[in-house]
Amino acid sequence: MSRTPIARNSKGTGNQVIRFKCTLQNTILDVLKARPGWKEASGDLDWDFYWFEVSYWKELFDHTYLEEHVRVNHFRNHCELTRKNLMARNLKRLRRSIAQKYGKTEAQKCNFFPSTYELPSEYHIFVETYKKCNPGFWIMKPVAKSQGKGIFLFKRLKDITVWRKGTDSQRLSDQTKETPETYVVQRYIENPYLIGGRKFDLRIYVLVTSYIPLKAWLYRSGFARFSNTRFSMKSIHDSYVHLTNVAIQRTAPDYDPEKGCKWSLQQLRKYLTAKHGIEAVEELFRQINDIFTYSLQSCQNIIIHDKRCFALYGYDILIDANFKPWLIEINLSPSLKATNYADYKLKFGLLDDVLNIVDMENRLTGKEKHVGLFDLFWDDGPVYLEDSDTSDCINGPTLNTFLGCVGDRMTPVQGS
Repeated sequence: MSRTPIARNSKGTGNQVIRFKCTLQNTILDVLKARPGWKEASGDLDWDFYWFEVSYWKELFDHTYLEEHVRVNHFRNHCELTRKNLMARNLKRLRRSIAQKYGKTEAQKCNFFPSTYELPSEYHIFVETYKKCNPGFWIMKPVAKSQGKGIFLFKRLKDITVWRKGTDSQRLSDQTKETPETYVVQRYIENPYLIGGRKFDLRIYVLVTSYIPLKAWLYRSGFARFSNTRFSMKSIHDSYVHLTNVAIQRTAPDYDPEKGCKWSLQQLRKYLTAKHGIEAVEELFRQINDIFTYSLQSCQNIIIHDKRCFALYGYDILIDANFKPWLIEINLSPSLKATNYADYKLKFGLLDDVLNIVDMENRLTGKEKHVGLFDLFWDDGPVYLEDSDTSDCINGPTLNTFLGCVGDRMTPVQGS
């Protein structure tokens, strides 16, 4: 199939109209329609900016000629970071590489994701590990699904044997030639940090505008997603206890759509600081920053770089009772649907700031460290606060991150 050129009469910069195309009917469409000088494209080919669903990526990249000035919201082989099995594979490779170059102690910094195996391909390796250690609890996740679909917990190996027989039957069946669905099995974090007896995880937003060199921004705001039921390992089949996904929790009988099950990161940071002190919370958030950096570096040389692409990732982080953060997964298309007014306000501001950084209007100088509530934390190397670049404090220079900090929104294009 021949590649279709995008017919454009202008670069969509300066005072000229920026034509956008969007396949989603949620907050992002509201943001695009609200931007001065932006206009929805009338045709399929006449656009400058395209926010598209990931299911369309092959059609876009394989059959469309993208002009130099256009911008799209996904990189071509995005799955290297966001598909659960590939993410684990890349992180394991990075950890081995660091161990070879700098030693096992330095590689320990990459121990922020649970023991993970891909099934069915690594089933026998998983079984060996399972038998060598205290079995504990494990969690099964389909690699290409979201919103908690297909996830289940187990403790006994025979519980997974039923699943394995199902994949073998599918593979041997004369009625289908499809490959069995791929899962990952992970060691379940049995000691999550609890607030009010309930489990929660963090949804944090990271924007990548370039992989070569790596340039990444961290959004100050986000939220903690709570389970609707008090935590207990006695009820491993209760999704309302163990899965914090909003798609799951909103189906609980006593779910309140107005209150939801969320705290802002600002609320969480205040709570943790009051209970554990500033130093402990600063160290926790420093470790969370490391998760962003190492995970992006793990696939930096694999992702197909394209200056016309950017990506907004939704990181899911769990904190355990020992105050250690764990990477649960990275979402390629974090939900942009709002559950209430506060959620809509957060996501509208988030997406508006994303568009300010993508900068179709050519307003930025390229030297900004802050745009809206986004802070540049990596630009071909760590980005530090200017007043601590030569710091002689014990912990060294301070990274340019303000995750969960309270403050008024900065002007959209303010730099430092």
